[in-house]
Amino acid sequence: MKRRDFIAVLGGAAAAWPLAASAQQAERMRRIGVLLPYAEIDRESQARIAAFREAMQRLGWTEGRNVRIEYRWSAGDPARDKADAEELVRSAPDVIVATGGRALAEAQRLTSTIPIVFTQVSDPVGSGFVAGLARPGGNITGFQIFEPAMGGKWLGLLKEAAPNMRRVAVLFGSDVVSNKAFLRTANALAPSLDVEVNSVDIRGGVQIEHAIATFASQPDGGLVVVPHPTLVADRASIIVLAARHRLPAIYPYRFFATEGGLISYGPDQVEQWRWAATYVDRILRGEKSGALPVQAPTKYELGINLKTAKALGLEVSPMLLARADEVIE
Repeated sequence: MKRRDFIAVLGGAAAAWPLAASAQQAERMRRIGVLLPYAEIDRESQARIAAFREAMQRLGWTEGRNVRIEYRWSAGDPARDKADAEELVRSAPDVIVATGGRALAEAQRLTSTIPIVFTQVSDPVGSGFVAGLARPGGNITGFQIFEPAMGGKWLGLLKEAAPNMRRVAVLFGSDVVSNKAFLRTANALAPSLDVEVNSVDIRGGVQIEHAIATFASQPDGGLVVVPHPTLVADRASIIVLAARHRLPAIYPYRFFATEGGLISYGPDQVEQWRWAATYVDRILRGEKSGALPVQAPTKYELGINLKTAKALGLEVSPMLLARADEVIE
């Protein structure tokens, strides 16, 4: 290479260095912390994380290049919810994604400055997480999953599937504000359905197996299982107990029915995680979390497990089957 050509190349490289440095600065690593109420090996938790990561990738965020995502798995344990939130907030990520009311409450308690995007939270206004749905204010926004009236809706659907039901046990946790609202709306509807409601509060180490067995000692019973981290984590045993004691049961999420539960009614949770990624992206690009409106589901899906219905001796009405989004046989 001639000397003047070499100097020209060197000059061009020198001119490019500021551009390269600028690109590196633009691609600085951002950090996202994620609080989950599931066990890490739970396939449902992996489905949600996969949807979130895929959506982030489409939005231009590549793990290891310009973003690092750190996960905390509590497996339905309240003590771990608290410890995980404390550890995550101390590490000061750019954004926190909190799943469920209990994890969100812990994160809210610890920080008013780190932006928080929530998923799978019911009644965020009534629970005190945001000032309003259209204008959340503060550092929190996200995706609501159920309104308080859903407690009555679950009870009504279960009665439709099991017309002979006269008693129902509502499994809930009084440590989650929305759970108490579900119980109230179920109680309000019960007299019109000629159903007696028994509340089973799982807070404080109540033995779910003993509680269900005791309730099932009397005839014509059923179960309403509301969304609570412990009940989601223990879903396999609850589904088995309902079958063992021949209790028709309704659950809040589709995966309960696909895993053997009788009925599920609720929105697509995985889709919420894709939408959550869009809010995280907007926050990382400079928008304020409190200015992003809380979003509610536009569609709820009804799932019916006919195999479980037959095992319970139930003849599900054609009208109810016609309304189902998914029938599992």
